[in-house]
Amino acid sequence: MKTETQNSKVITSKDNSLLRQARAVRDGKAADLIFVEGLRLCAEAYTSGLDVDAVIYSEEIARKERAAEVIAKLDDVCDRMAIVSEALLATISYTKTPQGIIVLAGRPESGELPLDLESTEAPLLIVLHGLNNPVNVGAILRSAEAAGVSGVITTSNTADPFSPKALRGAMGSAFRLPIWHGPDYERVIQWCANHGIETVCADLEAQHSHTEFNWTAPSALIVGPESTGLSIDEVRLATAAIRIPMQGEVESLNVAAAATIVLYEAARQRGLS
Repeated sequence: MKTETQNSKVITSKDNSLLRQARAVRDGKAADLIFVEGLRLCAEAYTSGLDVDAVIYSEEIARKERAAEVIAKLDDVCDRMAIVSEALLATISYTKTPQGIIVLAGRPESGELPLDLESTEAPLLIVLHGLNNPVNVGAILRSAEAAGVSGVITTSNTADPFSPKALRGAMGSAFRLPIWHGPDYERVIQWCANHGIETVCADLEAQHSHTEFNWTAPSALIVGPESTGLSIDEVRLATAAIRIPMQGEVESLNVAAAATIVLYEAARQRGLS
């Protein structure tokens, strides 16, 4: 990698415009960019082919061999880089302890899912409706990728799957999964119906367990808000409802845990080894 004096793309820490932009992206005030922090996530952003707009990294992390390799790769695909002190990076960082490197990248496309309806494998989707905790959103994305989900839909009143907290929870899965963010609930139900996909609600009052449903057919699991779950009307709009059997006095599971259990049952039925 070129040194600071050799690289004409490197912006000095005295140039505050990039730092101001980074804070705006961090705070969700720039709709076209996302804020990626930490060496592993920044490496994932590069390998996933995201459009890297800028890189900000500390003098300290640049001395580490692995970090230097990642920075060199990012250097090849972006036009703006800033080397700053750890103290200055802390004023931009989303975390209490700066992670050493931040990437500003173009927001991945999040329109209707590009399903291959000609495929011999039936699509398996998950719909996140009304989840307001980005940590749960990120955790579900991670489980969804691991379980072989075809795509994810997050409704308009669900936490942004590309927010810094959600990205940290997803650990790169948000970059690799097809994600449709922003449709309302009724549109999702109708879209699934138009594509021959059964909509299956997770509901504590459902008669059938998650193991009794045929997940080998085209299916979309729908999970609702952390505190209330799906409303009666929302459950009725779906084509089926399932529950996870529980023992003892436990009334409900964390939504990310519940989604993972159901998705892995679907994966088991589909022959995931």
